[in-house]
Amino acid sequence: MSDTGDAGRAADGDGREGREGREGREGREGREGRGGDADPIRGAMRGDAPVPLSVLDLVTVGSGSSAYASLRTSVDIARLAESRGYHRHWVAEHHSMPGVASSSPAVILAHLAAHTSRIRLGSGGVMLPNHAPLAIAEQFGTLEALAPGRIDLGLGRAPGTDGRTAAALRGSGRLDEAAEDFPRQLVELTRFLDDDFPDGHPYARVHAVPGPVQGPAGRPPLWLLGSSGFSARLAAELGLPFAYAHHFSAAGTLPAMDLYRENFRPSAVLDAPYAVIGVSALAADTDAQARAQVLTGALSMLRLRSGRPGLIPTPEEAAAYGFSPLEREFVDGWLANVVHGTPDEVRSGLDDLAKRTGADELMLTANAHGGAARLRSYELVADAYGMPVEAS
Repeated sequence: MSDTGDAGRAADGDGREGREGREGREGREGREGRGGDADPIRGAMRGDAPVPLSVLDLVTVGSGSSAYASLRTSVDIARLAESRGYHRHWVAEHHSMPGVASSSPAVILAHLAAHTSRIRLGSGGVMLPNHAPLAIAEQFGTLEALAPGRIDLGLGRAPGTDGRTAAALRGSGRLDEAAEDFPRQLVELTRFLDDDFPDGHPYARVHAVPGPVQGPAGRPPLWLLGSSGFSARLAAELGLPFAYAHHFSAAGTLPAMDLYRENFRPSAVLDAPYAVIGVSALAADTDAQARAQVLTGALSMLRLRSGRPGLIPTPEEAAAYGFSPLEREFVDGWLANVVHGTPDEVRSGLDDLAKRTGADELMLTANAHGGAARLRSYELVADAYGMPVEAS
């Protein structure tokens, strides 16, 4: 049985009629509870931005700081993003990495939901192989109940960490589960979210709560995330929105986007492709300030890739680091895909990227040592595009 076949049942239920009935019902009920005909997937452009802009938050922890401070910064960024018209704020899932504090997306999203009122919040993403599908359905059903109509469930098939940590996350009974099992897990998760396991299935009387068993309710739209062609093709075949990790896999962006668009099948969720790309972008008041900040992220990634993960170094530490020729080559290659500089330079870089890739939305991740620099970057980008200030 092919992966596509299994995943197709995740979207189609027991046939085309089941899919249209269930997802059409979800859309109607969701919109009724969300206040009008707001599209739960497509964003709206603000100011002069070429496409909707959003935030990807890695909740980075800098040297000399703490997870407490980073999580407070995430709240500040979400509130700024909401007030300036960014469409959504997603948090990533990473484990055993000292430089990030985003190991529990659902917990962070609940906290952000309590401090915002309009902006969409979601996972960028939940690494499905690390979790039981029922647990994810319950977590995001709870988030949907807390913030109706504002939650996205982005799913990835990588572990978001190294193999040893993944084994510790999954427990000894699940060590044989690999990324290739993702389509089966997607089937199971979707059925829990819709509470529609067929009669005779072992889980037919198992219900994810909060969920449909308690009465009519919307549910978060599913997104597939990826840095290769696998998720691009799967998202296309299921008619789901797709998010590509350009910020750490830039070489594969155009092939993945083409694969998604060329293979897209209209569904009850989308009548046309909708693709977001994650972009590493940092604006500062001067080019020198921006360069100093993005170098901290490049050094942090170098250490991670060489098996020496740690807190995000300070600009001073990054400037004083003695790069070997091979390390310098890695850093220069990394920085070539980071849009950084003054606000006008970042605007120009983002305009060019949107044009080259045809992305429907850009999701900006501002990797820097300090929270103030990250917050300032999102503010400067909004200013560069004339994005209006909206009352909280």
